[in-house]
Amino acid sequence: MLTREEAQKLSNKVLALSTFPECQVNVSTIEQAYTRFANNGITTASLNLRQSISVSVTRDGKTGSYAANDFDDASLKAAVKKAEELAALAPPNSERLPALGPQQYPTVNDLDPATAKARAPEMIPHVKTIIDAALKAKLVAAGLIERSRRAGAVANKTGLFGFQESADSQLTTTIRMADGSSSGWAGQPSLRLSEIDSAKLAAIAIDKCLKWKNPIKLDPGNYTVVLEATAAADLVRLIQGGFSARNTEEGRTFLSKKGGGSLLGEKIFPEYITLRSDPFDGKQPSSPWTGDLLPNKAVTWVDKGTIANLAYDRYWATKTGKEANGGGGGGFGGPVGGSLTLEGGPNSLEQLIAGVERGVLITHLWYIRNVNPQTLQQTGLTRDGTFLIENGKITKPVMNFRFLESPVRLLKNTKKLGPALRVRGLEGGMMISPSLVATDFPLPSISDAI
Repeated sequence: MLTREEAQKLSNKVLALSTFPECQVNVSTIEQAYTRFANNGITTASLNLRQSISVSVTRDGKTGSYAANDFDDASLKAAVKKAEELAALAPPNSERLPALGPQQYPTVNDLDPATAKARAPEMIPHVKTIIDAALKAKLVAAGLIERSRRAGAVANKTGLFGFQESADSQLTTTIRMADGSSSGWAGQPSLRLSEIDSAKLAAIAIDKCLKWKNPIKLDPGNYTVVLEATAAADLVRLIQGGFSARNTEEGRTFLSKKGGGSLLGEKIFPEYITLRSDPFDGKQPSSPWTGDLLPNKAVTWVDKGTIANLAYDRYWATKTGKEANGGGGGGFGGPVGGSLTLEGGPNSLEQLIAGVERGVLITHLWYIRNVNPQTLQQTGLTRDGTFLIENGKITKPVMNFRFLESPVRLLKNTKKLGPALRVRGLEGGMMISPSLVATDFPLPSISDAI
């Protein structure tokens, strides 16, 4: 893994190789250790290191970019040469702004040393806990435990330099009946591997697997749903792109007002919906800089149901006379600056279920695909634990559904929230999200998948 000094030395070497007036270098190194298990046994253990360096050069408004995976002198020279050759072929970018000078990036403390260096001795006990629990219940466990350590740097010819380190970990498991007829899932990401509760995850996955035997066919339709935190996050996180100031003001997002303008400052969600991104939250990795290389900062996008901010990148902020606030994304974060959080409420998952007269409990969603970019309508499937709720109690397992819903409509129809947790869904997206109850959730067709 690169240290700050090594990353700066490497960046300076590449910058010196370019003959163009503007040159930007991005360096990334990722060390990953993981153990996979299936059929109640370990199948794969690995430690790998991935590294990359990208070079972007600009002259007369024409930019070329090229990336390499080797850091030897010959590879670096070839990458710079190729970037300059591509720039000569590119058309001028009329929206390009001058490169930023030195920036004062905030400190983001996302590196737990024990997690960053963890290997099999620290991970295998978690795997053993899950496999032992599955064997005791006469079930079959599969899953993955991993930790990653990242180091990244950005530099340019005008003196800008930033460096970031982070570490992260996660454990996910799917537990099934021996004949594959029923399935339960549980997972937990954590900046600290030591805080993962493998016994709790095993108990959750086993409980869902045992309860989901012989699911009944429930008629398709619109239902009140209880989305567990993972399911809620997989849908809610997709709202981020809708906050683009440029797209909104050009009439292309759910925040675009008919006839022109935006819904900025208007209340469109319930009072208890607050959505923010905060790189200093300390619960999930983020970045000191945005995609535009400006210092990252906390931004509230929805404040008690009211649209509080739009995401301005440098160009659109300059054009409209506004302040850039992370609209370009950045680092290890997302398109609105990373560390997306939907603030939670006081209700436990059990209390959320108890308040539903008739509805469906959904563990998580998968195979999510965009249907309508403007409304953010998505489609996908439920998976690994879908249940009928009657009179505040889970009564029957039900077959999986295809859903057709947008995060915007979901939040508008949200009635109650549970405590916010950091979660990672099957689609790979992470955020801090609560479980929630929402009405009128479209489940238009049945899936016979397990």
